[in-house]
Amino acid sequence: MLDKVVQNKVAKAIVTPEGDMDVLSLAEVQRLQDISDGGLHKIFRQCCLAVLNCGSNMDDAEEVLSSFADFDVHVVQQYRGLKLEIDNAPASAFVDGEMIVGIRDNLFSVLRDIVYIHGELLGNCALDLSNSEGITNAVFHILRHANVLRPRIKPDTVVCWGGHSINSYEYQYTKKVGYELGLRHLNICTGCGPGAMKGPMKGANIAHAKQRVSDGRYIGITEPGIIAAESPNPIVNQLVIMPDIEKRLEAFVRLGHGIIVFPGGVGTAEEILYLLGILLHPRNADLPYPLVFTGPASAASYFGLIDEFIAETLGEEARSRYQIIIDDPAAAARAMKQGMEKVTAFRKLHSDAYHFNWVLHVDDHFQQPFEPSHDNMASLNLHLGQEPWKLAANLRRAMSGIVAGNVKANGIQAIKQHGPYHISGDTGLMQRLDALLEAFVEEKRMKINASRYVPCYRVIR
Repeated sequence: MLDKVVQNKVAKAIVTPEGDMDVLSLAEVQRLQDISDGGLHKIFRQCCLAVLNCGSNMDDAEEVLSSFADFDVHVVQQYRGLKLEIDNAPASAFVDGEMIVGIRDNLFSVLRDIVYIHGELLGNCALDLSNSEGITNAVFHILRHANVLRPRIKPDTVVCWGGHSINSYEYQYTKKVGYELGLRHLNICTGCGPGAMKGPMKGANIAHAKQRVSDGRYIGITEPGIIAAESPNPIVNQLVIMPDIEKRLEAFVRLGHGIIVFPGGVGTAEEILYLLGILLHPRNADLPYPLVFTGPASAASYFGLIDEFIAETLGEEARSRYQIIIDDPAAAARAMKQGMEKVTAFRKLHSDAYHFNWVLHVDDHFQQPFEPSHDNMASLNLHLGQEPWKLAANLRRAMSGIVAGNVKANGIQAIKQHGPYHISGDTGLMQRLDALLEAFVEEKRMKINASRYVPCYRVIR
C-alpha cells in the first residue's frame, strides 16, 4: 500500500515480505523499535534508508541521514505475519505505487541480518568473538544464515573491488570485465555500492543472459557504517549485512575464490592491504589466491603508483601475489578463470570446502574491529622494522580511518569536533603514504563530490 508522493518522498508505505522472513518474536520486534542506545532501531532505520535510497549519488552518510531526517520504519507483527510501515521513503524505490521487487527483497535482507546478528549470533556463548576461530565461525554463520554458501559447486565467485567514485570511462571498463567474467559462467561479489561495485555486476548480468544462466549471483556484502554512504546498487540479488568492516572483509576472502581490483581510492587501498597482508603471512605462503589489478589504459599510472607503494613498503614478495592487466577485459577474465582452476585443485588436495575458505589463515590483526578514534589513529605502528604482514595490517587500519572520516557518520562527526586525524610513523614511509593519498585527491578518488573534498587526515612526516 502506498500513500501520496511529496517532494520525492512517499509519505507512507506498507511492505510485506515474500519468503522466509515473515515472523518475528515479540522480543525481536521490541528491540527493533527500541530507540535507546541498547536498541536496534537506529541501525535498522539507517540500513533500511540506504536500501531504499538505491541509485543515490550521495556518498556522505551524514548528508543522507540529514536529507531524510523524517524517514522512519516500523515493524508490525500481526496474526498473518509481519509487515513494515515506512514513512517518507525515497520515491525512487517505487514504481506506479509498488516498491521495486529487488529493493523490497534487500529491505528484508537487512531485517534478516540485523535480527540474526544482534539476536542470535552475538548472544551465542559458543562463539567467542575475542579470538580468531570464534570470529571466523561468526562470519561463516552469518553467510550461511543469509543463504549465500553453495556447497559442492566448484569455485566460481569473483570478488570485485574498486572505487565508488570512479569516472565514466573506468566504470564502462568494469562493465566490460564483468561481461567477460559472465561469459565464463563466473558469479560476482562486490561491496554492493555504485561505481566499480555496480559495473561488474551489470556486465555479468548481460553475459549471463546470453549464456542462458538463469541463476546468476550478484552478491553484495556491506556493513552498517558504510551502507548509508554506498547504497546497494539495483543489480544486487543477494545482500548481506556484516557487523563491522573487519568481518565484511573476511567474508569477501572466505566466500570469494579470486579477486579483481579496479581503480579506486582509500577504501580500495584498504582492501588491497588487507588481502596482501593475509597472503604475506607465512601460513598462507603456498595458498593460491588469484588477484588481478585491472583498468583501462588511463588507469595505468594509477596502478603504477599502487605497485610502487607496495614494493617500497611491503616488498617484492607482496608484488608477486598479484598481476596487473591494463586495458584488456578478456585477459583479466581469463587470468581469473585460470586462477580458479588452481584454487579448485588446491582445495581438492587439502579437502577444503569450495563454498568457504577454511584453510586460509586470517590473523587476529585483521579481525579485531578497529575504532578510528583520533588517539587510535595517532598511535598506529607505521614503522618499517616489522614483518610485512603486520605493517600491511596497520596501514590497512590507517586507510580504514580515512574512509570513516570521509563517508561514515560517526567519523565525519569526530572530524568536525576534533579536526583531522594525525597519522605518523617512519619519515620515508609517511612520505610515500602522503604521496599516495595526494594522488587520490588529485585524481578525485576520495569522494563523489570531490570538488568539495577537505582532507580528514594529516600525515606527519
